[in-house]
Amino acid sequence: MKFLMNVLAMLWTVASSTLVVQQPAVASDNVGVRQIAALSKERGVDLDVTVWYPASSDGKPIMLGESMFFVGTPAMLDAPISDGKFPVILLSHGAGLAGNAQALSWIAMPLAKQGFVVAAPTHPGNTGANRSPVETMKLWLRPADITETLNAMDKAPFFEEHLEHDKVGTLGLSMGGSTALAIAGARIDAKRLAGYCDTDALNPSLCGWVRQSGVDLHAMDLTSAGRNNEDTRIRFAMAIDPAPVDVFEFNSFSQISIPVELINLGQPAKIPLTAQAAKVAKAIPNATYSTIGDASHYSMFAECKPGAPELAEAEKVGDPICMDGGGRTRREIHTELISMVTTAFSRALMANP
Repeated sequence: MKFLMNVLAMLWTVASSTLVVQQPAVASDNVGVRQIAALSKERGVDLDVTVWYPASSDGKPIMLGESMFFVGTPAMLDAPISDGKFPVILLSHGAGLAGNAQALSWIAMPLAKQGFVVAAPTHPGNTGANRSPVETMKLWLRPADITETLNAMDKAPFFEEHLEHDKVGTLGLSMGGSTALAIAGARIDAKRLAGYCDTDALNPSLCGWVRQSGVDLHAMDLTSAGRNNEDTRIRFAMAIDPAPVDVFEFNSFSQISIPVELINLGQPAKIPLTAQAAKVAKAIPNATYSTIGDASHYSMFAECKPGAPELAEAEKVGDPICMDGGGRTRREIHTELISMVTTAFSRALMANP
């Protein structure tokens, strides 16, 4: 099964008075969205960060994550933030068709509705007109993007008085799942990363693109690949189909000290080895593991529009982006995933000590 999405260039765009309060956060029926920039000295660019948050009424209605294939998710642009202080979830997206922050609006919006501030950088080079196999495969820069996003949130006047700075978690899907594990303390094995695309056995879609682009991972500068990207401000990590999970130094999983929740999408025999997290969960001291058997890796995409499967075939996407595991609709699978995620983060970040 092809995996990690074809790298067809897709762009999702969004246009981009602080009240000091001490009362506890409450859920809101309204979700605001706002764009901020996070300085990344290492990348040499400002990261585009999308932030969803509990909002009061007002703001401009917009739709995020919509494309020729996928339905969008509504939010209120620049709506006033609700009174209160809120836990923070740092969200990391995958590569390819889901390679930007707004593609994950379907899960970010309900988290904000439940009383979280959700901040997601778009990792440079992962999709769109500036997509780059070299930048995509610099996996060690992704957790640094998350750290820089948290730094920017701590300083943003709009948010700084509304954040519970001691209640921060991270959520990642696909390549974002590996990002979540890296920022929790797992370390990349540079030799494994260099050899990852020697064949198509591990990831035919991603590695086919890498090789067709003339990129030799063995020739990349991997000096920093094995560094420690742990951010001790993060108290909980959740990873859904983390990939490529097989480029990590396996012994480093035992050094992760925070609680971690791992989810795989699909029946065990159908989960790609490069995303298989069952053994990883056993290696992490405080980890839980579960599966959604009738889902697939593509279930982490937004719902498909009518005619999207045929359009994807005509556009030679190459992956069954609208196929799940059978039995339930993507909307029903998303409902379960959203419930699992909100329950996990509520337990980890909202529960009283």
